[in-house]
Amino acid sequence: MIFEETDINEVYLIESDYFTDVRGSLTKTFSEELFLKNRIPTTFKESFFSVSAKNVIRGMHLQVAPSECSKLVYVASGEILDVVVDLRANSPTFGQHISYVLSQKNHKGLLVPEGCAHGFLSLTDNACTVYMQTEMRDVEAEAGVHYDSFGMDWGVTSPILSERDKALPSLKEYEQKM
Repeated sequence: MIFEETDINEVYLIESDYFTDVRGSLTKTFSEELFLKNRIPTTFKESFFSVSAKNVIRGMHLQVAPSECSKLVYVASGEILDVVVDLRANSPTFGQHISYVLSQKNHKGLLVPEGCAHGFLSLTDNACTVYMQTEMRDVEAEAGVHYDSFGMDWGVTSPILSERDKALPSLKEYEQKM
């Protein structure tokens, strides 16, 4: 596994080890030993996966106190544009965002730290995105910002959104409530 630092502190792009043969492929998406070797202590408590149609945007989500959590995100099938925006109050990169294409073919994942919101655009039909979290889902601690409020060019004019995601506050509104 290769851990690449990004422009946002503690967000890592991770290239997974993989093996292919006539049967298909095998990808290692997590290794406690390798995470610790790279000074990334992580204990995951819960895992989810979503299957999304093309042009679906999910996000931008995070959990706040008392249930802040980090996430490890990777794609089991299909392709997504994965996005992180820094919402940590004292961070020098507050409000900044990064994005990477994650897919079953490029074997990449993203580690999203506490205090950063995560979301993605599905670039293919039936994109299966897997999330591992360091805390249990806590509906009372769920927060986020609207996908089009922090300067990200998503490259799509009519995304498919949930009602919940449509109602998220802008980055400016989120910052005013901090």
